Amino acid sequence: MPSLTNGAIRRAIQQVEKTGKQASLADGEGRGTGRLVLVLKTMPTRVTAEWMAQQWRDGKRTKKKIGSYPSISLAEARELYQRDFANLIQKGRSIKIAMDTRPGTVGDLFEAYVENLKDNGKSSWKEAEKGLNTVADTLGRNRLAREIEPDEVANVIRPIYERGARAMADHVRSYIRSAYSWGMKSEHDYRNTSPRRFRLTYNPAAGIPTEPKTVGTRWLDEDEFVRLYRWLECPDVPVHPPYTRAARILMLTGQRVEEIVRLHVDQWDADEAIIDWSKTKNSRPHAIPVPALAAELIDSIKPNEHGWFFPSAKDPSVPVSHNTLYSFIWRQRHRGVIPVVTNRDLRRTWKTLAGKAGIPKEIRDRIQNHALHDVSSKNYDRWNYMPEKRAGMKKWGKFVTGLLSKGQNRKAA
Repeated sequence: MPSLTNGAIRRAIQQVEKTGKQASLADGEGRGTGRLVLVLKTMPTRVTAEWMAQQWRDGKRTKKKIGSYPSISLAEARELYQRDFANLIQKGRSIKIAMDTRPGTVGDLFEAYVENLKDNGKSSWKEAEKGLNTVADTLGRNRLAREIEPDEVANVIRPIYERGARAMADHVRSYIRSAYSWGMKSEHDYRNTSPRRFRLTYNPAAGIPTEPKTVGTRWLDEDEFVRLYRWLECPDVPVHPPYTRAARILMLTGQRVEEIVRLHVDQWDADEAIIDWSKTKNSRPHAIPVPALAAELIDSIKPNEHGWFFPSAKDPSVPVSHNTLYSFIWRQRHRGVIPVVTNRDLRRTWKTLAGKAGIPKEIRDRIQNHALHDVSSKNYDRWNYMPEKRAGMKKWGKFVTGLLSKGQNRKAA
């Protein structure tokens, strides 16, 4: 059978329009193995034309769609058939497993990795997307991902480090390393539906050293705790109110910043005074009863139209970011009106002062949703510890109320 031509396709479409009968146009010889076919079908208002890879295997005919004509031209359809199907057919393998065999670009890899983060409910996807977009623009978005060398990655990170943004430099290194690590695993992951195969042989960021981690030790003593809390109640400068409220909830609950700033109306049970997260940083559901002081504060807040308790000042459709809250705290401590403290220091402060209040460490760990690594906790213990957490939070609430009362009395005196 002769090769297909554009003229033959146009004539066949006209004929199908007249007769209303389906037709198939084969491109050249191939019976007994496989070939490219254009299938024409009549619809109520038009004729559809679909490119198919057709295969004869074990006495049966199989087809797999390549795309639509004329969106995919005859020349393009031939190229796709040769690239993705011809080799499989020649080897006697089923075309059902055929995929786009083009090696993915840097842009393809980073976009697919971010999509994977989204699909898995990782809140870090936005920051990863922002960082990787900048990296892709620097490395070359349309370059093959497998062509990137370690020294190129280092040259992307070095300017960030040299301008003093060491934490950011380490974050960028981590984003690149994680994207490539995911790309290498996705090559053989049957659960992955990425339209690209990257053919990566190594991770160009794997050998780049990480920034040494500084383990924090800072926590607020009782006087500093009262000083910060009172300032947040009545700041001496104009501040977006949700920011001061979010910081107070952090102090009163000891939770992760990301989880508090994203507090949504669906997560607050006012009757039980419980915050319930379906998914958290350690991928486990988490719920805590809150002390009376925190419950009163949350109940006093009217969530915005999008359901956020702590909306962003710039875009109310999204919650305030943990970075914005960090910057807000940083600016005030820089002015000297509050103790030197970070958001993580507040979590450490809760852990320490709650211990002083008499809450056992196991219950403090459970309230703060720290991962428990013993076999019993990981695999067998399914008790939610809500009564114990509620008793612990009651102790903590009494302790904090006492602290703030003493602070108020000293101020009055």
